[in-house]
Amino acid sequence: MNLVDHEFIKYMSRFDDCPFTLVLHGERHQIGEGEPAFSVVFRQIPKVKELMTSTSLALGEAYMDGDIQVEGELYPALRHFMGQMGKFSTDTKALGKLMFSSVSKRNQKKEVCSHYDIGNDFYRLWLDETLSYSCGYFKREEDTLYEAQCNKADRILKKLYLKEGMTVCDIGCGWGFLLLRAAKKYKVRGVGITLSREQKRVFEERIREEHLENDLKVELLDYRDLDSLGISFDRIVSVGMAEHVGRDNYRTYMECIRQALKPGGLVLLHFISALKEHPGDAWMKKYIFPGGVVPSLREMMQIAGELNLYTLDVESLRRHYSRTLLCWYENFQKHRREVTEMFDERFARMWELYLCSCAATFMDGVIDLHQILWTNGINNDLPMTRWY
Repeated sequence: MNLVDHEFIKYMSRFDDCPFTLVLHGERHQIGEGEPAFSVVFRQIPKVKELMTSTSLALGEAYMDGDIQVEGELYPALRHFMGQMGKFSTDTKALGKLMFSSVSKRNQKKEVCSHYDIGNDFYRLWLDETLSYSCGYFKREEDTLYEAQCNKADRILKKLYLKEGMTVCDIGCGWGFLLLRAAKKYKVRGVGITLSREQKRVFEERIREEHLENDLKVELLDYRDLDSLGISFDRIVSVGMAEHVGRDNYRTYMECIRQALKPGGLVLLHFISALKEHPGDAWMKKYIFPGGVVPSLREMMQIAGELNLYTLDVESLRRHYSRTLLCWYENFQKHRREVTEMFDERFARMWELYLCSCAATFMDGVIDLHQILWTNGINNDLPMTRWY
């Protein structure tokens, strides 16, 4: 065994919580004690220096390039491996702007569009017909992805205690399913804001198809410009948006929400969360969500308290998101050939790694998903008990 291989095996030996087999040049090396749970074949090994700079970036790129092959199913292997992310190396100083990108309006628009504007036809391949790109809610074991997304939307809308004629703002509205459902079921008037032209185009098409032009509209708008709408809303909802704000802007984000909300109004925040504050993952920032940062639950709660937002409800949907991601992965695999034709093999491997690694980290509690319901100041007119 040469020195390079020896140093690589030594580095990988730190991930010994779950035994696995590492295959180099046809030779099998066991990491950890006990029966190996999976095997990983390396056609070419990353440099130890690269692993020390960012373990996730070095291994993630190796997988994308086809230099890593997992024997068996990808998700179970990642489930065993991703639970040890505390042992990953991340040199934030060396990674510089990748880890701490600008939170300016211009840069954040560029970052958001790099993910959401890659093509509506692509997302239609593996999302369900609601085009919901966030955690579903599985009320029953047999629920389909579509049913779970409808359940999620209905759960959010019930938590908001909507009444006919209310005004609702959806910050980061995506392709619009939540507001469309709110307008049809509760006869509210809504405004969705997004930075994605592709999402805006589809949302406007759906508004016309449902003949809701008098009830809904969508604006290409940064949340920091909410006041330009000149509307004080009864309800505000934001699903999967806080992760794009950046730690330096959390307070600004929450202040903009509070200022756009009527006294006593309700806001529901649905976001990926963490136990502790963390700058994020280098591979995810470079290839999937540039500038993305997962807030901790406690920092969002602290800011809310400082802004006189009263907490009514906090709910974790962590395992629901793991299952949602696995549903997306299953759909993705069914259309994998179409994805490679749209892009290439490297892109397809990147996306399957993203979906499976996220499913694994949710299941292992590395990250969580929370819904928080606040009122803008005291509201004593709401029911004293949870509806569920």
